[in-house]
Amino acid sequence: MADAQIANIVNEILRVEAVEEAFSCFLVHKPDQENERLSMYQKKLCAVMTTLSADLQESAIRQYLTLTAVLTNRYKMKQLLTLLENLVNTNILQARMLCDCILTSEKLVYQYADYWIECFNLIRRIIGGVDYKGVREIMKGCREKAHTLPVRLNSSTMPQLKALDNVIEYIFDRNASLLPAYFIVTEIQKDYPDNNHWPHWQLAKLLTSFVESFKPCAQMVSIIGHSHMLPVVEFSGYADHLINPWRLDPTTLKFSLKGNLPYDDELLKPQIALLRHVLQQPYSRDMMCSMLGLQKQHKQRCIALEDQLVELMILPMERSEQENEEDEMSSTHWCWLHLSSQVIYLILIGFASFPNIVMGLHNKLIGHDMKKGRDHLMWVLLQYISGSIQRNPLSNFLPIIKLHEVLYPEKEPLPVPDYAKAHCTHQMAVVCIWMHLLKKAETEHKTMTMPQNLKVQYDNPATPLPTVPLSMCILDSLTLHCKMSLIHSIVAHVAKLAQNKTNMPGSTMMAPALVETYSRLLVYTEIESLGIKGFINQFLPTVFKSHAWGILHNLLDMFSYRIHHIQPHYRVTLLSNIHSLAAYPQANQTQLQLCFESTALRLITSLGSSGVQLQMSRVVSEPKSLVSSESEELNRVLVLTLARGIAMTGAGSDGAAVKELLTTIMTNTPHMWSQHTLQCFPPVLVEFFAQNPAPKENKQVLKKSVEEEYRKWTSMANDNDIISHFSVPGTPLFLCLLWKMIFETNRINPIAFKILERIGARALSAHLRKFCDYLVFEVTNPAGGHITKCVEAINDIIWKYNIVTIDRLVLCLVLRPNPDANESQVCLYIIQLLLLKGGELRNRVQDFVKENSPEHWKQNNWYEKHLAFHRKYPEKFAPEEASSAYGGPIPVYLSNVCLRFIPVFDIVVHRYLEIPQVSKNLEHLLEHLGHLYKFHDRPVTFLYNTLHYYESKLRDKPLLKRKLVNAVLGSLKDVRPPGWATTEAFQAYLGNTDTDATGWTPDLNYYLSLVNRMVDTMTGNSHFPNTDWRFNEYPNPSAHSLYVTCVELMSLPLAPNFVGNSLLDVATKGFVVIPATKIQLWINAIGLIMAALPDPYWNVLHDRILELITNNEMIEWPYPHTPFQLFNLTTTNEAMLENKYSLTLALAHAVWYHAGAGQIMQVPQFVKEKLSSEIRTEVQLLFLCHLVGPFLQRFNSDLSRAVMDITITLYELLAHIDKAQPHLQYIDPICDLLYHIKYMFVGDTLKNEVESVIRKLRPALQMRLRFITHLNVEQINTA
Repeated sequence: MADAQIANIVNEILRVEAVEEAFSCFLVHKPDQENERLSMYQKKLCAVMTTLSADLQESAIRQYLTLTAVLTNRYKMKQLLTLLENLVNTNILQARMLCDCILTSEKLVYQYADYWIECFNLIRRIIGGVDYKGVREIMKGCREKAHTLPVRLNSSTMPQLKALDNVIEYIFDRNASLLPAYFIVTEIQKDYPDNNHWPHWQLAKLLTSFVESFKPCAQMVSIIGHSHMLPVVEFSGYADHLINPWRLDPTTLKFSLKGNLPYDDELLKPQIALLRHVLQQPYSRDMMCSMLGLQKQHKQRCIALEDQLVELMILPMERSEQENEEDEMSSTHWCWLHLSSQVIYLILIGFASFPNIVMGLHNKLIGHDMKKGRDHLMWVLLQYISGSIQRNPLSNFLPIIKLHEVLYPEKEPLPVPDYAKAHCTHQMAVVCIWMHLLKKAETEHKTMTMPQNLKVQYDNPATPLPTVPLSMCILDSLTLHCKMSLIHSIVAHVAKLAQNKTNMPGSTMMAPALVETYSRLLVYTEIESLGIKGFINQFLPTVFKSHAWGILHNLLDMFSYRIHHIQPHYRVTLLSNIHSLAAYPQANQTQLQLCFESTALRLITSLGSSGVQLQMSRVVSEPKSLVSSESEELNRVLVLTLARGIAMTGAGSDGAAVKELLTTIMTNTPHMWSQHTLQCFPPVLVEFFAQNPAPKENKQVLKKSVEEEYRKWTSMANDNDIISHFSVPGTPLFLCLLWKMIFETNRINPIAFKILERIGARALSAHLRKFCDYLVFEVTNPAGGHITKCVEAINDIIWKYNIVTIDRLVLCLVLRPNPDANESQVCLYIIQLLLLKGGELRNRVQDFVKENSPEHWKQNNWYEKHLAFHRKYPEKFAPEEASSAYGGPIPVYLSNVCLRFIPVFDIVVHRYLEIPQVSKNLEHLLEHLGHLYKFHDRPVTFLYNTLHYYESKLRDKPLLKRKLVNAVLGSLKDVRPPGWATTEAFQAYLGNTDTDATGWTPDLNYYLSLVNRMVDTMTGNSHFPNTDWRFNEYPNPSAHSLYVTCVELMSLPLAPNFVGNSLLDVATKGFVVIPATKIQLWINAIGLIMAALPDPYWNVLHDRILELITNNEMIEWPYPHTPFQLFNLTTTNEAMLENKYSLTLALAHAVWYHAGAGQIMQVPQFVKEKLSSEIRTEVQLLFLCHLVGPFLQRFNSDLSRAVMDITITLYELLAHIDKAQPHLQYIDPICDLLYHIKYMFVGDTLKNEVESVIRKLRPALQMRLRFITHLNVEQINTA
């Protein structure tokens, strides 16, 4: 019906009388009449269209267009289309519907030239009335039509292209702002990702120049040198928020960048160098899996990983070619060990496939003659084959035959290796592989024969290996299968011993060599499930169930003193096991309780700052696992570790997790802290302890109670009464009485030992706490005695009567809270007298340090030396007069009082540092006991944590810092090669003993050499002596380099801001001596170092930024180049332009990129409080955008509120600049960034806040930003 009406109207318009046709040349055309006629038809058309529904309207328009398209009279065609345009202008037709009908019209082909041209002209005229989503569809339609145009254009097709081009150009016109330019670039980048296959070559310039116009926006959200940033691989793996910046796509190895912007090519490439860097680091497994988002439970194959493994195996083969064959321990030795561990892990877990790796190696090695490294390569492959050939079909292993043919082309038999040399096992690897293959073929009933060139080796059986204890050299040469069998046998043997019920606590069980061998086997990460995981989850619980206390004690000692790298989650599991063991009634024995406490103490203090953060998430769900139910000392140490972790990384300071943990601690063991300790705590802890005060000990009442009890003791005559009265739980004052007895009478009544037995080892802790409080009170207010006599009485309790051990007493004493500062000093004075006055501990420490070496993995006679030490200084854990109910002492293999004292000594040093008045006493302590640090399991970490946490306390004490660093590093000079930690210049400073020689101010070259050492180490040319990283406190050279560098910088006798500025000068002034191709690596190293230093060191960066942004040149830009050129490091480097802006930006990006969660959160605050008030010009605003743009993604994942704050700041600054500056040059890039933030981060959440700002801007900005607040064009023009 409607279609017929439309057809009638069109026919009427087109109808021509016969007379008109005949006399067309003679007629006079009257335009007025023509117009009247047209308006009549317009009304008719209106009348028809207004009655139709949208669907019928569309059908009518299509009919109308079909009739129009076939006209040959262009004038009439124009008239017809004008009628449609008028319908749009009078709002009878939707512009969007008309455009869609035109673009989908079958007749819209370039051969109908007039129709094509007139249609696109019409679209161009009415597209302004289409909403932005409609414009996006029209743009798609136009691009599709462009595809239909011929590649070769001539004069007959050029006008059609021009008409289409005009429409696209108008859509792209930023001033017209028909839709957000961000949408256009997204469409183009999505449809033409490689910037080719354009819809038509004539449009290429238009499209590419539009994409190019987004380069500045992409630059503002790109981290400078992102593709050259390298991480330091920490052992415990990064927490999720720290791994985010390193995430790669597992199939393409590309960064996941936000939005379809024209990022720099470097950022869009596969980041092979980054993955390879991580893969090459020992202990990088966790980080690699997090980086690629691989999860153990999903066996997803990652081809990119396979390729990189192959590449990494070829590298040492190439390096082996340059090596001398005589080298027994080649420099590639560690590399092969590490690779075998990576290969086994990745294949077993299903991320890589063995046949593919072997074929990859085969294809790379064809045509290369590499004889020197081939045995090592075969040994790596043998590792995997030996452990898995039983469980997999032979076909999986056949590619190895092809590889053998390439690597061993010899026709003659290979010589028999020299069995006296360690690498003979590698030379035999290829034969062993064949033996496995032949055996497997036999089981599958297939025939295979040994290659000719291996016959001699095969027929010549190897000599047997020597027996215990097994050295690392032997263990390294065992195949995976052998290691697994060995560890399995040891565990089974010990478990059987444990079940042997005749085990009295005193009988010897495990052979010491067995313990050493077992502990060495636990370093192999490729056998983790049988190794450390089995040890913690199965082996220890089995031993415990059997009540084999001796074995349990030695296994816990092994854990404390032998195993270096254990993931934090295993530590937490063990800690929670120990807490529950300690409460077990059968384990209430002094030596065992001491062992539990000492192991737990080491576990808690070893949760380094990253460990604390990692465990925060676990703690919320199960705070009980970290918290002891009754040991106040362990809980206090946990609070101290937590305080250090939060203060150093700034993370967790807002966390409910922290409060949850502290609440559990306060519920189990309510306590308070001394003022000097609280001053160092981070605010979140200070606040918590202020809100949750613990009851305060009244020392006067305590003294009275002790005197009262002592009176009863002296007045009671009946032994049984005495025992029953003093054994009652609830009044833990018995140690105070014993001390008073010794103090008054110089002896102890034997009944006391029976009472001690009744009290039991576990309950004695409460007596010890009261005793420490009482002691401090007595010494602070000496009534009738001399302080020396007081201390002698304590010494008797420790060394003469063996009631309490020195480590336990000092730990308790040093952790007691003393509300009065004077009491705190007295407490430390007592500790000093206890440790130094008598010779007992000093002599033991001296002898132990002189006779032993901490490098246990290189020794096979540790136990002999250990026995000799115990013969000279026997340790007793019960009074000699006590009855045998205590049970005999448990024989120990690894621990002694000196080793147990080390973690306690750490805490003592920290307490001394909190009170400035006692720093001289600390120097004495370090002089006499500092050499104990030779046996500290993490000496550099201890220094790093101490200097970092107490930075403000130590800032103006250069001498004390030097003493501390000298004590710790000096104790290791006999066991570490020169140059293992600090630089020569710094060693010279340490060696200068003049008290006033703290005026050393190193020049820029010193800082350059420090950063250079870091850069070289990161890129694989370590400056440090080779070492076995499995037994080092750090897992790889880069981590070691980072922390020794930080320790050195924090120990300099200089203010933190001076050191920080010198580090920044390495790039800003030293760039002239840094190779241009390496500048990015240097900046990365500076970023790593500064992010690992305390805030005052890296806050100078913020001062630099502020100084630069308030610079006159920023206010009146004097350069011929644009800010975008001068803010781009690559451009300024290559064209040798002014580089202060680009270098400062690059340094800021590097420091913030490596920053921890607490540090990065200071950035939005800095922007809000310091920067925003200084920004008055467009160039300053662009600099700010370059600063924060790249970190929006990080802020978004860490604290999404920060992105909103920064966004509002940007809008407010834009409004401010809009008013202040008459002419704005860079509004397009700024608007592009604001759209990027909207679509990638904030969405419509800020619509209301932003709307009021946008409405006040100049029309050009309102036009561009109208889609953010959905403003209409009409509202803008009136504004």
